[in-house]
Amino acid sequence: MKLFIYIFIALVFFSTSLDAQVDKRIANLRGFDERKLHFGFLLGINTMDFRVYNNGNSINQEGERLYADVISLQPGLNIGIVTSLRLKPNLNLRFLPGISFGQRDLSYIRYDENGDFIEREEPLKIKSTFLEFPLLIKYNALRMHNAKPYIIGGINARYDLAKNVQDRLLLNSMDMYLEAGAGFDFYMTYFRFSLELKASIGFANMLNPAGTGEERDIPYTEALDALRSRIFCLTFYFE
Repeated sequence: MKLFIYIFIALVFFSTSLDAQVDKRIANLRGFDERKLHFGFLLGINTMDFRVYNNGNSINQEGERLYADVISLQPGLNIGIVTSLRLKPNLNLRFLPGISFGQRDLSYIRYDENGDFIEREEPLKIKSTFLEFPLLIKYNALRMHNAKPYIIGGINARYDLAKNVQDRLLLNSMDMYLEAGAGFDFYMTYFRFSLELKASIGFANMLNPAGTGEERDIPYTEALDALRSRIFCLTFYFE
């Protein structure tokens, strides 16, 4: 997440520097914000994470325990289209259907009955291909010549097209997310370019307690109470 913040700040600084070099007497796309409806597309990068709820229960008669965590965040890709409806000055309703690709590496660590480390197992590579249906409210600050900050928030329904049976775990496919973020609009000569940093917090428990049906996989499900999704996105809009 810190890397996303650094990239976002750097891109905003670079874009603002370019805007400062433009003749300040010229305001681009002066009627853009008065449009009732407009369209565009988006490209973005994401990192997908789980908030892991371990229960600490023994997994065998020897009293061994498994504890899981996401040990590394992998970059993913977002693609989508933009439909923006002007509700009132400085307020827009945005529908951003699209698809996203990502991966979470879930690692299990095995401990003995005394809490001593035994081994770290090979991470489970949980890959996801989400259909996304975000419905968001965007609140804009006052325009500063060719730039404008904003905040955004709403909900996002995601459905995972990837197989719901991963290595050792059975995951649910559907989740609803609460989303919030902030960004900057930059008014170019022919289009509006935007940078946005956004966090998504899932409501549902993605872990299916039924498991994979394989006896050897039972401990990996029984060691957990829940897996809840968290996704962070850096998005580029072209409208």
